Amino acid sequence: MEILIVEDEALNATRLQRMLQEINPDIRIPGVCESITETVDWIRSHPLPDLVLMDIRLADGLSFEIFEQVEIGCPVIFTTAYDEYAIRAFKVNSIDYLMKPIVQEDLSAALRKFESLRQQKVVSEPVKDILRYLEKKETIYRSRFLIPYKDGYRTVSAADVEFVVYDYGITHLALSDKTTVTVLQTMDELEEQLDPAQFFRANRQYIIHINSIEGIHNYFNGKLKVKLRTSPQSEVIISKEKARLFKNWLDR
Repeated sequence: MEILIVEDEALNATRLQRMLQEINPDIRIPGVCESITETVDWIRSHPLPDLVLMDIRLADGLSFEIFEQVEIGCPVIFTTAYDEYAIRAFKVNSIDYLMKPIVQEDLSAALRKFESLRQQKVVSEPVKDILRYLEKKETIYRSRFLIPYKDGYRTVSAADVEFVVYDYGITHLALSDKTTVTVLQTMDELEEQLDPAQFFRANRQYIIHINSIEGIHNYFNGKLKVKLRTSPQSEVIISKEKARLFKNWLDR
């Protein structure tokens, strides 16, 4: 079996490869793609694999865009942080969804399901229909955080979050009053929970609120450098791959 991996987190991609080899040493990984552009180029220049393991959020946008540019005629298993209700709605299909962080038991079960459907020659529901459903489904984004405070708790409004920063293994919320609080959520979880119309995942370390941006400057090799209002000493670098997505996010 040949499985193409589409994943922009190097550690996640390596972990997936290791788990696949442990499940079945005969599985071959013909490629690992990190972005929409790279995936489209790979599919155009290689024979289709038997299966694709694909993250929904990539460095240069949502993987929905891949299906608008090329035809993928093989089954796809998505790795995603979408809520479990959307996932359950499609458990009956040959396309499966694995919640991050992926555990080997779930990956193994998804591969067994794929093998069973392949042997039965069951035709799955078109990928595009499922993607459009996920893209259009109503999402309720986080509006506040419950934060431990003294002997009790206090709430922090998501609207008061200037940016989120991941530092030394800890996730912090930088607030408009120039204070910071620590939260238990990971950056990937907060990227899914915060309203994408207001927050942008600039890189692995920063999620920034649109109102926190003080200035945007061109940087070398097509990158962008963003200065933050409440933390002027912080310069957030946006990669060349994400620069176009960032500009589109601002120009709405």
